[in-house]
Amino acid sequence: MLHSEFQQRRDRYLAKIGNGTAIFRSAPMAVMHNDVEYNFRQDSDFYYLTGFNEADAVAVFAPWHEEHKFILFVQPKDRDKETWTGYRIGVEAAKELYGADEAYPITELNEKLGQYVTKAEKLYYHFGRDRTFNDLVLRLWQRCVALYERNGVGPTSIEDPSFTLHPMRQVKSEYELSEMRRAVEIAAEAHNLALKIRKPGMYEYEIQAEMEHLFRLRGGQGIAYPSIVASGKNSCILHYTENDRQMQDGELLLIDAGCSYNYYNSDITRTYPVGNQFTEEQRILYELVLKAQLAAIEQVKPGKPWNEFHDASVRVITEGLLELGLLQGDIEEIIKEEKYKAFFMHGTGHWLGLDVHDAGARKVGETWLNFQPGQVVTVEPGIYIREDFQPLEGQPEISDRWRGIGIRIEDDVLVTETSNEILTAAVPKSLEAMER
Repeated sequence: MLHSEFQQRRDRYLAKIGNGTAIFRSAPMAVMHNDVEYNFRQDSDFYYLTGFNEADAVAVFAPWHEEHKFILFVQPKDRDKETWTGYRIGVEAAKELYGADEAYPITELNEKLGQYVTKAEKLYYHFGRDRTFNDLVLRLWQRCVALYERNGVGPTSIEDPSFTLHPMRQVKSEYELSEMRRAVEIAAEAHNLALKIRKPGMYEYEIQAEMEHLFRLRGGQGIAYPSIVASGKNSCILHYTENDRQMQDGELLLIDAGCSYNYYNSDITRTYPVGNQFTEEQRILYELVLKAQLAAIEQVKPGKPWNEFHDASVRVITEGLLELGLLQGDIEEIIKEEKYKAFFMHGTGHWLGLDVHDAGARKVGETWLNFQPGQVVTVEPGIYIREDFQPLEGQPEISDRWRGIGIRIEDDVLVTETSNEILTAAVPKSLEAMER
């Protein structure tokens, strides 16, 4: 099943690039400190097309080539090195296990790569952080250009492959959705556990530890991104990750945490009281954010432009803040001038998949793209009023009773053929469920 999935992706991509050649470089090994490396995580584009999960590899796609349309350059087998750093697939198994038409040792890249480029009409390559490899590709292309008038063939332009590949990644296959559902299922169990065990006096990291323990215990690769477990004033920091504060009764706890499963990710946020009940101000703002989120989810449907779900949440939040006296003025002017951003400063969502902020455009020129069945998007409006909140010019002062409140509610939503499916529905979010 899995081999067929990657083969289908390659076939579709080969058809898209026609007589071009695409070159993809694997992710590098990242250094944690000195000579200690992070666990390896493959580049998402590379993995999407190959399923190959080793560093120091290159994938080449040449649909015009008579024999080799998918080529891998990989680390050769080396018993001594494998003793230290783990098993390698090796050249022969790269063909057998990953469906490559040809495979070579990575040491032969300079010698072999040219034959898959010189007769292509266009070169597809993303200039990434590996400057040495960037220079190699650039020099190869420059030689092709220099010889074009003599040979009459060769790539005369370079295009980033994301423009052809990322629209494919946006629409998830049934296999991809099954992996994402499992990532969601694991994260949902962890969030529900956090809701159950949280109490005044606990430290944020205790909640984090219990959740991330479940991620691994249930077979996940681990966190999809650094977990945010933010209590009290920390709930107003969008990407808070210290997670070292002791939680107090009467405060809020905002948890934004997702699980990675076979490279696919979930992304869930819930906000609830550390103790048993919301304060009056917390409850009012929570209900407002939830109302905005439900309005936004209603706009996540096939044929709806991307911007409308954000616009829906902005309008609901702005209306609510005006009614509460936290904003003042004409609603249309406030929205046009983006004065609501003093309270709600981020977008309502992003694509989700192999990357947490997944690949894919939202608009072309000034035209917003429409949602399509098979796309997965997060829906996550919020309101944040820092303790040191400073109102914009002409806006009212904020009473202390509203300060230090940060609320975000986030679900992962699949666009279906006719509407949408909330993949994260197993994590409750009603006002009643948040209290106890």
